[in-house]
Amino acid sequence: MAKTIFYAISIIGLVIIVLGQFIWPSTTWLLVVLIPYILVGLYDMHYSTHNVLRNYPVIGHMRYAMEFISPEIQQYFIETNESGRPYNRQQRNLVYSRANKGLDTQPFGTQWDLYGVGYQRASHSLAPKVVTRTESRVTVGGPECKQPYSASRLNISAMSFGALSPNAIHALNAGAKRGGFAHNTGEGGLSPYHLAGGGDIIWQIGTGYFGCRTSDGNFDAEKFKENANRDVVKMIEIKLSQGAKPAHGGVLPAAKVDEEIAIIRGVPMGKDVLSPPAHSAFSTPEGLIGFVAQLREMTDGKPVGFKLCIGRRSEFMGICKAMIKTGIIPDFITVDGAEGGTGAAPLEFSNRLGVPINEGLSFVHNCLVGVGLRDKIKVIASGKIVTGFDMMEKIALGADLCNVARPMMFALGCIQALRCNTNTCPTGIATQDTARSQAVDVEIRQVKVANYHEATVESFLDLVGACGVEDPDHLTPHHIFQRVANETELAFDQIYDYLEDGQLLSSDVPESYLLPWNHAKSESF
Repeated sequence: MAKTIFYAISIIGLVIIVLGQFIWPSTTWLLVVLIPYILVGLYDMHYSTHNVLRNYPVIGHMRYAMEFISPEIQQYFIETNESGRPYNRQQRNLVYSRANKGLDTQPFGTQWDLYGVGYQRASHSLAPKVVTRTESRVTVGGPECKQPYSASRLNISAMSFGALSPNAIHALNAGAKRGGFAHNTGEGGLSPYHLAGGGDIIWQIGTGYFGCRTSDGNFDAEKFKENANRDVVKMIEIKLSQGAKPAHGGVLPAAKVDEEIAIIRGVPMGKDVLSPPAHSAFSTPEGLIGFVAQLREMTDGKPVGFKLCIGRRSEFMGICKAMIKTGIIPDFITVDGAEGGTGAAPLEFSNRLGVPINEGLSFVHNCLVGVGLRDKIKVIASGKIVTGFDMMEKIALGADLCNVARPMMFALGCIQALRCNTNTCPTGIATQDTARSQAVDVEIRQVKVANYHEATVESFLDLVGACGVEDPDHLTPHHIFQRVANETELAFDQIYDYLEDGQLLSSDVPESYLLPWNHAKSESF
């Protein structure tokens, strides 16, 4: 039927135009519309790779046009305040309000289903406390650290130059300087834009060793020392894996490796750049711990740690065994959740690999407690943290401080257009298109980044005080409850197993930890 209609419109249209020009010569101008219509239709029926267009020439394009704008239709007209993904409208609007120093209050009561399975709440006290601003900072640095760092409870998580535009990176760093918190570089190297604002830097070293790599892609100690010993670099983070695409490397196509990227990453210009799935500097838990010690020595004792998303539990336990065996202890461990974000990741990796942040965080905390090292290592939670409550929840589970990435992007003006992987970000944040990136005004956006940070930390301290706690370090899993089936709720210490100090080294290892602990080896992953 669609093909018949196409032929009818084409033939009848041509006849009308031919006859009409004798009555009204301007009728010929209708060919401007009809000829393209005919050409598109003929192409659709005979050459298109889409089945729909072959059967529905011309009109079938309406289907693809609607599909193209469906994310916007979903976001603007269909989703509720709580239903949006990855971040819902309420979360996004809260960040926007705090970034603009607007109202972050809510009228008329909660819009959440308080009886829905999965709903979480904190247990408040009838004797609330006032938590001082001094509790908004944590000192990172273990026994072997000579230059401990006083970190904010909330910092900017890893985002590389290349994934984000120059202006976006610059604004984040300037916002970190203004607000007194740290900015993680991501694995793409220490760029001039990370240094432009003067904010404190956590330099992340990934499998590609960008910024400290040899010509054949291995770790270069001299280049590392040159960058790591800058005054502005406060901590070093070895990236083992990230939640959005654990155990996955990547390729930066040659077309994107311009002169600037080549210089920053230390790679040849105009050639594909490989980020392997695993490190070449080490291949075992003991090797990782040795690498931590090596980097710490080369930076004259700056805090060095590593980031991972939990997968096989025995492998992290193997790292714990390596710490015990060697006596080398990292200064911090960043735990990423499977719900973490990235500019681009294979669908199956994002959806089906990795342990969610709450489970991974409680597991890491418990392992460190179980081997008697928890008091020597700071734990950083990373993975879909937005609000002061999210911070309190993660710290109650076992974290000391938190990193956030996408909410910082919202503060920069991100609208969750979900085009991070196309280089066509409409807000100029997740793109290397020079014209688009100019939309990010560094002077304006750095203020909004700092505003969001300040308001969220303030909310976190208020919530901690509302629970009757004066020091966030005294939060426990029993302060947070989660609704489960059958209209009941459980405290987090009833949902997750919590170990006693040194319990993994005893004969009383809990059953849920026993099998992976027995399989764990310090000599191999």
